[in-house]
Amino acid sequence: MKRLFLFILTALTLTGTARAASWWNYPPDNQNVRLTSTNLPIVWLNVDGKAIDRDERITARMKVIHNGDGQLNYADTVAHPGQHIDYEGYVALRYRGSSSFGMSDKKPYSFRPLTGPLENGGVKQKVNILGMGKDNNWALLAPYADKSMMRDLLAFEVSRPWMEYTPQGRYCELFLDGTYYGVYILTEVVSNGKHRLNLPDPGDSGDELTGGYIMEVDRAEGMTYTSKHHPVGDTGSPYTSKYIHIQYKSPDYEDLTRDQVKYITGRIHQMETALWNYRPGGTATYLEYLDRENFIDYQLAMELGHNVDAYRLSGKFFKRRDSEDARFKMVVWDMNLAYGNADYYQAWRTDTWTYLQNNTLNAAGEQYMIPFWWYKLNTDPTHTAALKRRWAQYRRAGLRSDRIMATVDSLAAVLTAGGAVDRNSRAWPRWGRYVWPNYHVASSFDDEVAWLKQWLNDRIAWMDSQLDYDPDALNPADVNGDGNVNISDVNAIINMILTGKADPTGDVNGDGTVNITDLNAVTGTILGN
Repeated sequence: MKRLFLFILTALTLTGTARAASWWNYPPDNQNVRLTSTNLPIVWLNVDGKAIDRDERITARMKVIHNGDGQLNYADTVAHPGQHIDYEGYVALRYRGSSSFGMSDKKPYSFRPLTGPLENGGVKQKVNILGMGKDNNWALLAPYADKSMMRDLLAFEVSRPWMEYTPQGRYCELFLDGTYYGVYILTEVVSNGKHRLNLPDPGDSGDELTGGYIMEVDRAEGMTYTSKHHPVGDTGSPYTSKYIHIQYKSPDYEDLTRDQVKYITGRIHQMETALWNYRPGGTATYLEYLDRENFIDYQLAMELGHNVDAYRLSGKFFKRRDSEDARFKMVVWDMNLAYGNADYYQAWRTDTWTYLQNNTLNAAGEQYMIPFWWYKLNTDPTHTAALKRRWAQYRRAGLRSDRIMATVDSLAAVLTAGGAVDRNSRAWPRWGRYVWPNYHVASSFDDEVAWLKQWLNDRIAWMDSQLDYDPDALNPADVNGDGNVNISDVNAIINMILTGKADPTGDVNGDGTVNITDLNAVTGTILGN
């Protein structure tokens, strides 16, 4: 009876106004928020009142207005004609996410641009949206539990200079069937494509069979590969009743041949066996199967964020063909519960290692635990020494205290400059209220940002102490991190400029580029200027 009443009420409401959202599409608390102008792109989705599904995609129409960085975008397109339409067309739309869907009132979406409606035979097409390159696989993340709305993008910005691939994302404000739904993040999905990982489709034999594949450590959903090795505790003892599940992401499992499945699962098993058999001081044969620097960069991203889901969920990794690179590499993804945002599994703490959380996870009855990979890697003295060196490089570059705080401030400024935070808060009034799984219940956006910055400062200080980094010894001109500023640092920058392969440590003056001014800064330090 209640559902019938709600259906009739909703039908009457829809008849009276085009702005009312269908109750089955999870509208915000306040459906009367007005947007006049904004510095963020505006995204309209129109499903004509149809229910959006989690599994089956439906046809929707999408329009994206973006007049350029630094320009205002206007919701009233009649009063403001001639605005730049970044994309307009059909998309195949569905909900996405696990906990980000089930535990959030504000729902995220997955969409694929189409040549026309699905009902008329429309097929997916690649389009360039907000300057992120042509592709046919996109997401609209819905920051909800993350009241700063910046944790995912912060993790991307920290990781991007170091890792082979990190997704791009852009803030936007979303309307669904004319109702304002708040601030979203339109982002790339970790997928194959020219502007993404750019992997060739795997073939049937030889080198073509060896790549490319995208896999993901995650829940036991759909067809998965179950590891032959169990997770381990903080002393290396296995939890024999717990398992590591790996999903097939690209190609989809149903598109893989039997030989391709056999190859990629066999390759994962080879990597895991080499890691499992490693003993401290022994030969690191596992390096044949994984890229040490990439795994270190991924570990530092997870540990900096103390991500409650780190390593065990959304653990995306890929493999190219052997002729290009035979080793597995990781990709950073899904960090909205990181940086002290979760109130369970000790995730709010700044003084513990995430990769050693299996004892805590097991005690809490958690089914999905951290693969043994990370415990084993950190028993290798060569790995831990390289981890310390890499952390020192991070700290001299993007994780220098002033720079990481400037990154947070920059993201906050984007959200506040045009009133987007205020509009989102009116649509979803949550300040001063617990939202699962908040550890800190912020009273305002400023409060949330201040708390996040303090948490980052505390976390970085603890990691400095554990990884033997002395922030007082910081010298941006020490490009190679050997503790001295000399001709080798000059040579390092010259090499970056000549090869075009700039490392963030070469950005001595902090202007975002590596060029002759950085070279001058190093030589000036050597000469005492």
